[in-house]
Amino acid sequence: MNAPIACFVMSGGIGSRLWPLSREDNPKQFHDLAGNGSMLMSTVRRSLARTASSSSVYLIGSERHAARVADELAAVDLRGGQAVFEPVGRNTAPAVALAAQIVLDGEDDGLCLVMPSDHVIETTEQFWQTVEDGVDAAESGQIVVFGIRPTAPETGFGYIEVGDVGTGAARNVKRFVEKPDEATAKTYLANGNFFWNAGIFLFRASVMREAFETHRPKMWADVARAYGRRRAQDGALYLPEEIYETIEDDSIDYAIMERFDRIALVEAGFRWNDLGSWSALLDVAATDDRGNVVAGDVIAIDCDHCYLRSQGRLVSAVGLKDTAVIATADAIFVAPVSESQNVKTVVSELERSGRLEARFTPTPDRVIEAGAHRRRVRQWLFEETLPLWSHQGVDRRHGGFHESLTFDGEPTGKNKRMRTMARQTYAFCVAHGERWDGPAADLIDHGIAFMKRGRTDRGGWCAVLAPDGTVVDPTEDFYDTAFVLFALAHAHRCGHPDAFALGQETFAFVDTYLEDSSLRGFLEEPGGKRVRRSNPHMHMLEALLAWYGATGERTYLRRASRIVDLFRNAFFDKESWTLGEYFDDDWQPVDGDQGLWTEPGHHFEWSWLLIQFANASGQHDLREMARRLYATGSAYGLNRWTGLAYNAVSRHGVPFDRNSRSWPQTEIIKAAIALDESGPPDMRPEIEDRVARLFRWHLDPAPRGMWVDTISEKGQPIAQDVPASIFYHLLSALMLYLGPKARPDA
Repeated sequence: MNAPIACFVMSGGIGSRLWPLSREDNPKQFHDLAGNGSMLMSTVRRSLARTASSSSVYLIGSERHAARVADELAAVDLRGGQAVFEPVGRNTAPAVALAAQIVLDGEDDGLCLVMPSDHVIETTEQFWQTVEDGVDAAESGQIVVFGIRPTAPETGFGYIEVGDVGTGAARNVKRFVEKPDEATAKTYLANGNFFWNAGIFLFRASVMREAFETHRPKMWADVARAYGRRRAQDGALYLPEEIYETIEDDSIDYAIMERFDRIALVEAGFRWNDLGSWSALLDVAATDDRGNVVAGDVIAIDCDHCYLRSQGRLVSAVGLKDTAVIATADAIFVAPVSESQNVKTVVSELERSGRLEARFTPTPDRVIEAGAHRRRVRQWLFEETLPLWSHQGVDRRHGGFHESLTFDGEPTGKNKRMRTMARQTYAFCVAHGERWDGPAADLIDHGIAFMKRGRTDRGGWCAVLAPDGTVVDPTEDFYDTAFVLFALAHAHRCGHPDAFALGQETFAFVDTYLEDSSLRGFLEEPGGKRVRRSNPHMHMLEALLAWYGATGERTYLRRASRIVDLFRNAFFDKESWTLGEYFDDDWQPVDGDQGLWTEPGHHFEWSWLLIQFANASGQHDLREMARRLYATGSAYGLNRWTGLAYNAVSRHGVPFDRNSRSWPQTEIIKAAIALDESGPPDMRPEIEDRVARLFRWHLDPAPRGMWVDTISEKGQPIAQDVPASIFYHLLSALMLYLGPKARPDA
């Protein structure tokens, strides 16, 4: 009986050559491009179809797509295999090393078959016959590759040159060669000893270990260290990010195949296509009688040899020849079929300019009608929430506002944070500006009077007060100070007599005690004793913009520009489009998970603020950076089950905190509104969708005027009470959604 084979399906690619359908958050392996279900599942089913002996299936994919993979594999028996998730992509060499180590760990020295998840192989029986033809060579200690005999001088594939000697059906490999130019490709085609590299490998696990220990020993050791720290969850294996991200990024061709001296090639007897371009789909998809592939809502008249695909809109074409047209909800790509592989240049341009369409797939069930939720939003704000929090949320006995309420509307008795007092004061300033008919002016004065009880002798503000107003934590925290300034700016705008003087005294305290002596940002507290964060700086930017709006004085913009410069040079990573949270005194990311920590909500919040600053200052390049933040937050930071933003993900899109609080959902609304106002694409459907999700998961399940602050990964409410600090987020987003005529009688 032939030996078992462990099949490893690699599913970590992006497929940018099939943009706009394939994007980072929804790559091509999850699409049905050939009419046989998703490419991933087609590959898995093919791997399980071996008849000569048994085969098990492992999937090596991105942890970012773990939920999607789990859904795809839910009804499949992998026959002892399982999904293995990389926290960050490291190309094919570490994935192959991982496959060998998994087999050595569980099946001694078995055979491994490694293959991509996004190639089309329609002839399953011939596929396995070809693989069986390579078993003897693999058993004898060679690494077997599978070659496709060229049918044209293709410049988009790598080639393999072979000799005549081999084992059985296998021929010895002389060399691997890069993607050639057309003239070179023609010589390869005429030679007859060159094959396209199908990217499929068969080997004994110990042979691959030998190859790595000879040519890439550190990579083998690093993968082994990561695999040794794996964790099992829900039937899958997860590798630790802090180790895996340090592994060298390299392809198996460069790392091993071009160096190892025992490589054999078996010519493929199966039909193969790597779907590396839209033109390739003309070879595998069903065509009409004029050679057209037509998918989706398409009307084609007098067209020949075209690829016409639509998702979400009508595409009509007349008289086209040899043309690819692909339309999605937010983008259209048009090119001659022969030039369609150059779509990667479009993607590069989108990334350079910070366009959302480079990475982010729009939600398929978006509401199209702009302003569809205005009536419900007005009702929730003016008839439910402001009445509740202006009455039950106010502490008339001791002063200030209750930190939180139970879902029955009773105070929880928690200590009162200065940031919450400031945020609630801000909320009633906004209500005052919208001419709400409640006691807004009284509540603004009530809030500021209580906040003054937490002032320090040098003009700072204590972080935490007891319910009765006595000081619990005297720390003059930068984060809280930023919110005090934010509230005072809005109170000054509403005409509060003390707000301006309090604000100027607070700025003097900041300049004296919180400003970094190197003029690079601010300290977390006087003396600078803690890890430094971008978040308080973001809220100081928010406060400075509020003071500029209240006074028109550009001195506040000059102050704000220093924070924006710090964002440009320290907070924002230009390669990954991510925003760091935790830094050392030199503004370098701290070690460990904190250094990798990003929050989608803060991506959206910064996006909103950067556009406000750009509008005020004229630094319009910030709009591109804002789009990049939004794109990354949307591509990496959204839970596919609920559509809500995760609390935290790594810089590589791996969820750190899979729950979803309510405030990030408000910030994505604000960011989408700002982006819509600053230019294409049209974000109005996205805005409506985000408002709908906020009500669906956080507002409608709660009692009137309240909110469920935290939702689990699977959509279960897990909040224990209603934190008042969230009202600031909800009010600012929903008032912005309503626009300048927010009042119920407008």
